[in-house]
Amino acid sequence: MTKYNKWYHPYDVDQKYNTRVAYFSMEFGIDQALKIYSGGLGYLAGSHMRSAYDLRQNMIGVGMLWKYGYYDQVRNDDQTMRIQFQKKYYTYLEDTGIKVPVTIHGSTVWVKAMVLKPETFGTVPLYLLTTDIPENDYLARTISYKLYDVEPEARIAQSIVLGIGGAKVVDALGGADIFHMNEAHALPLAFYKYEKRRDLNAVRNRIVLTTHTPEKAGNEERDIHLLNRMSFFNGLTLEEARSITGMYGDMFNYTLAALRLAKVANGVSQLHGEVSRDMWYGNDNIAEIKAITNAQNVPFWRDKDLQQALENDNDDALVRRKAEMKKTLFEVVADQTGKIFRPDVLTIVWARRFAGYKRADLLLRDMHHFFYLINRQELPVQFIWAGKPYPFDHGAIDIFDKLVKLSYQKDNFAVLTGYEIDLSKKLKQGADVWLNTPRRPREASGTSGMTAAMNGAINFTIQDGWIPEFARHRENSFLIPVTDTSLSEAEQDDNDYNNMMRILQDEVIPMYYYDRSRWLSIVKQGMRDVVPYFSADRMADEYYREIYHHPHVEQQRMAHANEAYR
Repeated sequence: MTKYNKWYHPYDVDQKYNTRVAYFSMEFGIDQALKIYSGGLGYLAGSHMRSAYDLRQNMIGVGMLWKYGYYDQVRNDDQTMRIQFQKKYYTYLEDTGIKVPVTIHGSTVWVKAMVLKPETFGTVPLYLLTTDIPENDYLARTISYKLYDVEPEARIAQSIVLGIGGAKVVDALGGADIFHMNEAHALPLAFYKYEKRRDLNAVRNRIVLTTHTPEKAGNEERDIHLLNRMSFFNGLTLEEARSITGMYGDMFNYTLAALRLAKVANGVSQLHGEVSRDMWYGNDNIAEIKAITNAQNVPFWRDKDLQQALENDNDDALVRRKAEMKKTLFEVVADQTGKIFRPDVLTIVWARRFAGYKRADLLLRDMHHFFYLINRQELPVQFIWAGKPYPFDHGAIDIFDKLVKLSYQKDNFAVLTGYEIDLSKKLKQGADVWLNTPRRPREASGTSGMTAAMNGAINFTIQDGWIPEFARHRENSFLIPVTDTSLSEAEQDDNDYNNMMRILQDEVIPMYYYDRSRWLSIVKQGMRDVVPYFSADRMADEYYREIYHHPHVEQQRMAHANEAYR
């Protein structure tokens, strides 16, 4: 027995954060060395776990130990993208000794809990679940192989392991007051809790939901009969599952069910909160949807020397440090592409998950115009793209490969692979401009721009997600005017492209070269404005005040103060 198979923290919990919270997420972006994340959802969860530790909160994380991670983004012989699934080994994880059974498709599958100790990366304890153990047959072992497996049955099994297996691990640790689902992937935990208590209000009072996806098509939906056969409802009859979720059709929507089984929910920016309420409030019996804007852990992401220069009001030191960070990024560019980028040239970066609505290739909508722009010798510009498509999204992979092939033609145009935490840091620290081009209002938050601003990159962006809460044109950012969303997508793309190119040519590029004092003023204002509001410390505090300390939750917690919740 070790201290990690009971509810444990290496600090005295701050009493204002005393509620015991178990935070469930399919992915956590904790550190470059722990490859169990795909993108923004994981980065958000990782920053939350770091700030919960920094604030001495009474929280643990519950996730999955993906044997092959998400995937490794490498290159084919012609430099186009290749998907590699490579086994991962983590000697710093500790076996808790906790092993729990779950039922999947009527069969028992054993789930083992490993723990990422707080001192390893500076997080609250993170319990990672694996089915890749000798007690299971081959098929059961593969459940924890790949994040977001392409097979529907595997995805359902993963939700059962995270939700029910994770809830049983929490029980073994001594129980929690609040179960926080970061997206609805862990939904089966609600059926586990209901099956034990048969008290829907008691279940609701302990479940909260964060929703990240501002479009119905992006919220997971499965055939309810397949879910029933897969034991998704933890032994409840199909009629019972329908009754408590209100799902009477053939298709079962995870998010809508979670909203009916949670006491309170939240979107991840103020705009996304409005979008989510518009999306879901037409349905009956759903939780209140608040808005808690995402944020990122400042000590982890922000360059200390750059920040010191800002605090000392030392512009020369700030400019020097930014040039040094550009050189570090350009070493990666040279290594991957054989191109030598110059620190004195305006460097524009587009880097994020390659999803269709993010429009990675918007800048190339008019190819002749783009090549005219990057051919100008008197006002040189360097462009870098990076990002991971979903490994089976062939359309997104095609866009990535198209960019790679175009980049062969120019020495100031690079496309990088391996967009994980380490490269993400280098890109944000080395960028002069952080370009963000989602189709509004489909970006729930978009936190990469926060960490870019912390590192002296100016956001040049569509006004979506967190941006309306932060950005002021030509003060701390460059803003692309809002387009009428009632127009067709092609018309919206045309408008956004034309506005983006006009601002890029008439404002961004000339200011960088001809008005350096104004440019530096925008850089510094962005650095000042992004902290503290977009610090994960603010976010982690706000969850306790607004979500975990919801009055109904608190009343229920006090009523059971002398018993572990089972």
